[in-house]
Amino acid sequence: MSETIVTLGGIAAIAVIAWWFWLSKSKAEHVNAQQSIDIQVKDGVYQPAALEVPAGQALTLRFTRHDATPCAEKVVFGDLGISADLPLGKTQSVTLPPLNPGQYEFTCQMGMYRGRLVATQA
Repeated sequence: MSETIVTLGGIAAIAVIAWWFWLSKSKAEHVNAQQSIDIQVKDGVYQPAALEVPAGQALTLRFTRHDATPCAEKVVFGDLGISADLPLGKTQSVTLPPLNPGQYEFTCQMGMYRGRLVATQA
């Protein structure tokens, strides 16, 4: 009986971890690309983690890192070939070129912190 409970608990924990890191998608927050967009890096996540931005416009993201974990030291835009170091307690600006319509993921260097940009036509 006790082995069954432990096994079921382990399976449940694995399912929660898989959902949290790979399957969950928060609703994209609509932002104006004319201004810098502030993103906080803390508590294991980017806040906001999903942004809807206008396609065809360059934009500047301002990352402020509050999380001292080594995983939070860098942000990577794999599809765009862009990355930046994020110093602890300081704001780092990352300017992105005009984006084609679509989704663009950004992550930490280990892929545990995850965010996404959704570029849409106006």
